Amino acid sequence: MEIKQRMEELVRILDKANDDYYNKDNPTMEDYEYDRLMVELEKLEEKYPEYKDPNSPTSRVGGEALKKFESVTHDVPMMSLADAFSYDELRDFDSKVRKIEPEACYVCELKIDGLSVSLKYEDGILVRAATRGNGVKGENITSNVRTIKSVPLKLSKPLTLEVRGEIFMPKKSLIKLNEERKLNEEELFANCRNAAAGSIRQLDPKVAAKRNLDVYLYYATAGFGVDNQYDALKEMANIGFKVNPNYELCKSIDEVINYITKMGEMRESLPYDIDGIVIKVNSFKNQEEIGVTSKYPKWAIAYKFPPTEVHTKLNDIIFQVGRTGNITPVACFNPVEVQGSVISRASLHNEDFIKERNIHINDTIVIRKAGDVIPEVVKAVEEERSADALPFVMITKCPSCGQDIIRKPGEADYYCINPNCEEKRINALIHFASKPAYDIDTLGEKMVRLLYENELVKSIPDIFTLYTKRDELLKLERTGQKSVDKLLNAIEESKKQDLSRLIFGLGIRHCGAKVSRILAQTYLSLDNLFNVEYEDMRQISDIGDVIASEVTSWFRDEDNRNLVNTLKELGLKTSEDKVEIKESFFTGKKIVLTGSLQSYERSEAKRIIESLGGKCIDSVSKNTNIVIAGESAGSKLDKARALGIQVMSEEEFLQILANTNE
Repeated sequence: MEIKQRMEELVRILDKANDDYYNKDNPTMEDYEYDRLMVELEKLEEKYPEYKDPNSPTSRVGGEALKKFESVTHDVPMMSLADAFSYDELRDFDSKVRKIEPEACYVCELKIDGLSVSLKYEDGILVRAATRGNGVKGENITSNVRTIKSVPLKLSKPLTLEVRGEIFMPKKSLIKLNEERKLNEEELFANCRNAAAGSIRQLDPKVAAKRNLDVYLYYATAGFGVDNQYDALKEMANIGFKVNPNYELCKSIDEVINYITKMGEMRESLPYDIDGIVIKVNSFKNQEEIGVTSKYPKWAIAYKFPPTEVHTKLNDIIFQVGRTGNITPVACFNPVEVQGSVISRASLHNEDFIKERNIHINDTIVIRKAGDVIPEVVKAVEEERSADALPFVMITKCPSCGQDIIRKPGEADYYCINPNCEEKRINALIHFASKPAYDIDTLGEKMVRLLYENELVKSIPDIFTLYTKRDELLKLERTGQKSVDKLLNAIEESKKQDLSRLIFGLGIRHCGAKVSRILAQTYLSLDNLFNVEYEDMRQISDIGDVIASEVTSWFRDEDNRNLVNTLKELGLKTSEDKVEIKESFFTGKKIVLTGSLQSYERSEAKRIIESLGGKCIDSVSKNTNIVIAGESAGSKLDKARALGIQVMSEEEFLQILANTNE
């Protein structure tokens, strides 16, 4: 057999094995045989690259790293869906549909919590994969999508079409990935959606290939000779696309609600995360008659599940010391699974929070994940309170150093004011190196504690002299030459960080990331901050009495001045140029961000808005101009709607940014 024919045969055999295993859930080849044939194909492709198929199964392991993602324009815009948060809103949607089509039926599909993707095929060959982006333009992620084994690289028919779906990370893959990241002292992914988005946007496809991503597809531009969504899903599966099997045809809105109830009960047992149900009018003809708005199709809606709440027993309340000395009570309860992860602790914030909710030790408490991410204690179930319940009593001594703690008038937190408190100093170092602050790669909490305990790092300047202690570093447990080199290189590279990150990293009380950006852009250097008077700083918008007092006091302190001068001598960037604010749609407007954005971390979105003259605020009021709502937006979105405030989707936000940058 000729070499080219053998390579083509191997591609066909391996493609079929992949389809049987990943899409049909019916393995037809032993792993040993699959691996043997894959090795044979790899060797042939290496020897005869002129015969290599661009969509060969070997591309599943990833190719060369990219320098950046290219922007692509969707052939047909990727519209988002209107959200419903109650059955009343679904019934309202149904009544509007039936005014146009009284006999309409619906197809209900699971709303997978992942990253939207568009796949373009020409003559049955995958030629492009793209993110949704702003709905009109997305990013070309073809190299990474080729590594997802459930994405067909070749179709069983030579079709030219576009299909759309959701890339996601299975729950078991997230657990495995976070275990690896924990061992490497890397920041853990909060949930499957964040992990999927972070993985698919890796510039190195080999990294994406290791993340075990998956996909479900639910839409195709080709009709396959059918006239409705239900049959289209069946035909997509027949052609080789992976379609979630849990879809259902419903003849009435009551049947839709029954389906939602059923899937809500199954939600926790599914091997992937869902955050709602998508309801579509089944008939394509009816869809066309019902039409679309400028933002949403009027024939479809997404019902969003409310946060899952579970009950458990509160066993104890312990106390943690923060970087500024703040004492935070923490609930310790029987481990309980909430939306795919097992948790046993949650912050109780402060003494007032606990007393307002009348929480006792040994109570039954209600737990949920705020925004589907952060564990929180909702309340105590007082009617189930047992005889052994113990009222909460606030401590009077620091749990780390044993010194008295204080609570200033008008503040909710207690503080340890001992400057030599060990836990306080460690947490200050952890904060400095953290991603939101100075962002020193590989210098996570475990490494900081290890360095502190071995007396290699006791203060911030010590971090930047670690290169002189290489031999001591190599003697530490689980630190080899490679990991030491990586740490020292990351520390050296971090010296280029923006001034705002340095100010935030210094841990000045009440000086968060936003205030740090304002200070950096107002004063442009740490030297200038040495001489700022309280009254002058108080004149700056968003700088109140407390912040101005804390910042000016910090920079007057002789020890802090010496710290800043030492950091300057060590080569850290302590000044920056003035950034000119662009005149834009956001200029002069007060904006609230709520929910999770797929395209940006919230801190980055805030930075962009502020660079365009907008003002990001935390709470919704009648003075708010715009609320930008991402996934899982909650009470802030509800309040904005009630007040008649403009609500902007992430797609609209991205479109405005695109127009601004043109």
